[in-house]
Amino acid sequence: MKRRKFLKNSSTLTAGMISAPLLASCQDPKIIETNLAENPSGTKPIAICTWNFENATAKAWEVLKEGGSALDAVEQGVMVEEADINNQTVGKGGRPDRNGNVTLDACIMDKDGNCGAVLCIQNIAHPISVARKVMEETPHVMLAGKGAELFGYEMGFEKTSLLTEKSKLEWLEWKKTSEYKPIINIENHDTIGMLAIDKNGDISGACTTSGMAYKFAGRVGDSPIVGAGLFVDNEVGGATATGVGEEVVRTVGSFLIVELMRQGKSPQEACEEGVKRILAKNKENTDFQIGFIAMNKKGETGSYCIQPGFTYRQYSESGHVNTPSDSFIKS
Repeated sequence: MKRRKFLKNSSTLTAGMISAPLLASCQDPKIIETNLAENPSGTKPIAICTWNFENATAKAWEVLKEGGSALDAVEQGVMVEEADINNQTVGKGGRPDRNGNVTLDACIMDKDGNCGAVLCIQNIAHPISVARKVMEETPHVMLAGKGAELFGYEMGFEKTSLLTEKSKLEWLEWKKTSEYKPIINIENHDTIGMLAIDKNGDISGACTTSGMAYKFAGRVGDSPIVGAGLFVDNEVGGATATGVGEEVVRTVGSFLIVELMRQGKSPQEACEEGVKRILAKNKENTDFQIGFIAMNKKGETGSYCIQPGFTYRQYSESGHVNTPSDSFIKS
């Protein structure tokens, strides 16, 4: 059964269960009026992503400048990194878990709040595209492990060996000590999260990763968790995260940032508050990295991180730039 048909049937059954007060709170006229006033239809296209993945934003911009949707832009943008075997944090070539298996996580979210995710999927090079199929072709949001893999094959994705010789040799070297200690800003705990606004002013987002290098088998971080690693609300904006995913999950970081923007904070202010919420729960330990990027409906952007060194790449009619993020710890 197609997702939209399923949801239509489901909504008919559940509509009467939603109380008037709840509907009123979800449709606050003041919030909607503010959004309409601040978000004219002439919003220019823009794409941003975590870290300096210039080829990814270049691909997203290629889609946007031709009038393509934000959803297509973020999917095709992050696919560039999924296919790059020199990027050992995403897709094919990603570093394996401690058993030597490369497992991938991804999620995607569109302008209507639809979302799809795959967790711990193996043998498919583009988990972001499988996640989109979950969103569009099933009544579900998440598929995990072998079930996600089999679904991918049903959707026409090819079985691919994801462990490259380089990543394999590094894993074998790691096994000599088996010391699990992620290094700040080094490619063993990274991801690519991307947000885009298209010519219609609609927002979508995508996030994809191979996760922590040498993690326990089955470990899943924030990247495929909607609300943690990625969240989009087309009335407000979007946010996405990178770094130690466990800490982002604990604060539902990306959702928090979007809600802070809904309350009137700028993307920059919201990212700063998101990081501070995490640090408030880690008063005795700041020896890790978290980075957030956010974008509101007007196309304003912001970022913030714990440690120096995080950047984000942005492509719009104003140019293609890599912007260093401000950080809580200055040096």
